[in-house]
Amino acid sequence: MNSVVTLHRRDALRSFNARPFRVFTDRQMSQISQLAKLPEEQQRAMRIVASVLPFRVNEYVINELIDWRAVPHDPIFQLVFPQQGMLSEKHFARMAKLHDSGADAAQTRILADQIRAELNPHPAGQMEMNIPQLDGQNIDGLQHKYRETVLFFPSQGQTCHSYCSFCFRWAQFVGDRDLRMASNQADTLQEYLLAHPEVTDLLMTGGDPMVMKTRHLSAYLDPLTRPEFEHVQTVRLGTKSLTFWPHRFVTDEDADDLLGLLARLVNAGKHVSIMAHYNHAREMSTPIAREAIRRLRDTGVQIRSQGPLLAHINDSAETWADMWREQVKLGIVPYYLFVERDTGARCYFEVPLVGAWEIYRQAMQQVSGVGRTARGPSMSAGPGKVEIQGVTEIQGEKVFVLRFIQARNPDWVQQPFFAQYDPKATWLDQLKPAFGADKFFFSDEYAAMTPDAL
Repeated sequence: MNSVVTLHRRDALRSFNARPFRVFTDRQMSQISQLAKLPEEQQRAMRIVASVLPFRVNEYVINELIDWRAVPHDPIFQLVFPQQGMLSEKHFARMAKLHDSGADAAQTRILADQIRAELNPHPAGQMEMNIPQLDGQNIDGLQHKYRETVLFFPSQGQTCHSYCSFCFRWAQFVGDRDLRMASNQADTLQEYLLAHPEVTDLLMTGGDPMVMKTRHLSAYLDPLTRPEFEHVQTVRLGTKSLTFWPHRFVTDEDADDLLGLLARLVNAGKHVSIMAHYNHAREMSTPIAREAIRRLRDTGVQIRSQGPLLAHINDSAETWADMWREQVKLGIVPYYLFVERDTGARCYFEVPLVGAWEIYRQAMQQVSGVGRTARGPSMSAGPGKVEIQGVTEIQGEKVFVLRFIQARNPDWVQQPFFAQYDPKATWLDQLKPAFGADKFFFSDEYAAMTPDAL
């Protein structure tokens, strides 16, 4: 590396001071000074919702990403702080009555568990389905839904630096072991990969694997540099840390070790992708966030961005166009625009499918070709990732045009199919086949694959 460039980068790092990681949960909500300025009724509503849905936020997000002058409408505030509308009126009223009665923590937990069970905590059967076996035994914390791709949930990564209020994996953060997907067996992961040479992609997700110390992450990933894992060509790491704690890549005590691990994978011939979860351009605006992006790219990894379209946060074409333009400017590849999953606080965040498609289309019209790499709107449903390609009229019938980007059966991929137009539909299971058909082309095969989930 050029010595002048090296000196410049060392000087740049000196401008970022290490800072302690301080986090607040529902039990420390009263310690967040900015909240004291909000109306008491709003604070009460936040406490009520936080007793059902998980809440966790750190000082960096509070002090550097939220514009408190714009609260409660600020998009980052909506991203991390509970709002009354995140529970249905029925659920909110039940929990509010319990709070007002002075109930203890045990009583609150009982009601919270009852409400959570009604919120579809495992959309697309994510707990019951896709669980592979090794030597006849189920492997907890590993999913093999698509032929080429294995998802792995390390037990050390089953939290995040902050929680997104819309997260479809919220059920893993509420303290119920029966709702968690996790594994702490690095050897088991490696044995499974060796037994399945058809697997080319490993996706490590969570929670957030970037909450792990590098020494733990290395136990899972360093072995993949050995020749026997040559068939694993791509390593993907799903993370929100570039938003919630970019210090992980800059000033944390093992930040350099982490970058070294990623560089070793790249030098071993792996394609390494940081699957960065972004929802708004502001998440990339701070100097520390930009430095984290720069340092990651210097290792040879690629950063791809993905995130759901959400009411109250980014439900406008301009917001997505601004975000994609900024990502391209910083060297990040726009990858996916998702439809909000059918779980948790969906009543607050969901946008009708036709509205999602219109926002996506209008955003695409505002960016250049290099920004049009984002696919969507995509629903990560049980049969696979279904993309809404548009709305059109065929033989007098208005229809949604759909296709699989990824599917349980690879033969389904890229096959167009049609659903009746429904301006209120927000998810695949609310759509009906077009042209008088009684089922979609994949329905029977999918039902045979997943009899226990239907």
